[in-house]
Amino acid sequence: MGLGVAVHRGARWGLVAVYVGAAVIVALDLLRLDQVDPIRRTISEHGLGPEAWVFGLGVGILAAGSALIGLSLARRKLAGPVGTLAMMVWSVGLLVTATFHKHDWSVGPSLSGSIHRTASFAAFLALPIAVLIIAHPWRRIEGRRPAVVAFLFGVVSVAWVVGIATMVYLGARSGTAWWQVMPLGLVERGLAVTELASLTALGVWGARRTPATTAPEPVR
Repeated sequence: MGLGVAVHRGARWGLVAVYVGAAVIVALDLLRLDQVDPIRRTISEHGLGPEAWVFGLGVGILAAGSALIGLSLARRKLAGPVGTLAMMVWSVGLLVTATFHKHDWSVGPSLSGSIHRTASFAAFLALPIAVLIIAHPWRRIEGRRPAVVAFLFGVVSVAWVVGIATMVYLGARSGTAWWQVMPLGLVERGLAVTELASLTALGVWGARRTPATTAPEPVR
């Protein structure tokens, strides 16, 4: 089996893993709809319930699929070291988020909660940065439509993150707790859907059979 075939399969298996992991998390959302309010409660709330192991499994599969897509893009010379590193930060951030559970900040600070929050922010910020860095040089090349789609979703994802950070900052200035300044669960799920779309576009691009070519600008 040639390297090209192996790389194609890596991206395809990565896509499958991403959607299996996402499906597990969505299923938890639906099954626990009467216990976890998707408007106010974040996705990580599932890590505190009786199905915590299922949530951890879903996040782990999603992280593994993301890493496969990133490595496939790198091996096809569609992604450089910086973009690939950002993809790995996303994957590792997901794993750390699932390992260190979220915390009820209304009862005071927590080391585990601080690690969870930091890893979540790093992961959600790293993916759109990776997408923008990887897809940017390829946007104007013929036949690179998935790169254009990925780039656009990456821009929207960054807008989500900036919007969340702005709301938290404004809340802090007005004395409002950061978890109360917005419908946190709804906002996080909106961001997650957007980032999943950008990840899918990268995966589709990596799984295509067209040979890799040299980017018009240095791939970072």
